[in-house]
Amino acid sequence: MFGVLFQSWALFLGFFLLMIGNGMQGTLLGLRGSIEGFSAVEMSYVMSAYFLGFLGGSRLAPVMIRRVGHIRVFAALASFISAVLILYPTITDPIAWGLLRVIFGFCFSGVYVTAESWLNNSATNETRGQSLSVYTIVMMGGIVASQYVILLGDASGFVMFILPSVLVSVAIAPMLLSATPTPAYERAKPMSLLAAFRFSPLSAVGTFFTGAVFAAQFGMTAVYGTEAGLTTPQIAVFVSVFYIGGLLFQFPVGWTADRTDRRLLILVLAFCGGLSAIGAFVFSDVFPILLVMSFLIGGFSNPLYPLLIAYMNDYLEVDDMAAGSGALLFLNGVGAILGPVIAGYMMDIIGPQMFWAFLAAMLLMLAGYAAWRMRRRPAATPSEENVSYVAISPISTTVALEAAQEQYVENAELAEESS
Repeated sequence: MFGVLFQSWALFLGFFLLMIGNGMQGTLLGLRGSIEGFSAVEMSYVMSAYFLGFLGGSRLAPVMIRRVGHIRVFAALASFISAVLILYPTITDPIAWGLLRVIFGFCFSGVYVTAESWLNNSATNETRGQSLSVYTIVMMGGIVASQYVILLGDASGFVMFILPSVLVSVAIAPMLLSATPTPAYERAKPMSLLAAFRFSPLSAVGTFFTGAVFAAQFGMTAVYGTEAGLTTPQIAVFVSVFYIGGLLFQFPVGWTADRTDRRLLILVLAFCGGLSAIGAFVFSDVFPILLVMSFLIGGFSNPLYPLLIAYMNDYLEVDDMAAGSGALLFLNGVGAILGPVIAGYMMDIIGPQMFWAFLAAMLLMLAGYAAWRMRRRPAATPSEENVSYVAISPISTTVALEAAQEQYVENAELAEESS
């Protein structure tokens, strides 16, 4: 792993700085929205707009890359990101913020596609799995670090919005100055949503639920914190523990996923995540317990996305895996768009504690559906043959998913040779 880090340090450094900028803007908007008097519903639309833009960017960025090349697309979109970050405090209106978030999400998706292409191109069959693991660690680590950078200033001013703009601008330099050659971009053949559902109903439905859960965590945690009366330092710690849990649970979940019935593991993770959300609902006034529950929710819910992709792979031919992951990415994006909006309405009508009720409902419904599917269909493969789990972030693009699928094929071939 250290060899992979040394080989692609410039890319990973750029990723890390980008994720600090991305993580800062989400929490800053939650804090600043409260200062400006925006309601939970208004902020939910603002937060949801990011995922609308992200989903659109994941579709259109490959087209732009094929027309003008990776470097031009990367530099142009990163410039727009930097500009949007500066505009937030100058136009304090929820509609304007929503439009800016659409642009922000679109541009970040394109930047991810470009950077992930460089990373995948620099990896070999032997190092691709390690590269994806480091990539996941760097992404989550950047979001965690961003929460503590926020404590350096005041969300009511301009400086804390300028800082992530600077970080994004600086992040461009190590990536563009890297000696990594520009990769060729090849688009995988598409798969319809109906076909994806027929191959694996649990994966299709599950990625919709996990998208809603992750988007609520990513966008609405700071909004909940301000609505619940938490201080800025408390919100920073509160937001970060979701991602710390998600990062630490990825690898033991991956080890277990390759050795047991994945449907049972999906059921257990979703059920335990739902119970943790209920615990947070009950003990929302006790901050230490709230942190523990948030850590567990992040830990149980974040590995569900790569686990659902791995489970769908058990039913696909090798040539269809990239297309299948693309369909699941779309369903994940639709859930991510709707999740913050539903949570925001629940919080606005009943109270901030409904943030936890929303997470509990999504995760428990997924657990219930997994239990029902286990009664409808036998396991895809013997558990000792399950070797396809690769840790990836829920906000990865199609490029990272296709890289994970390449790693899956490599794992499957090695398992076949050893057997």
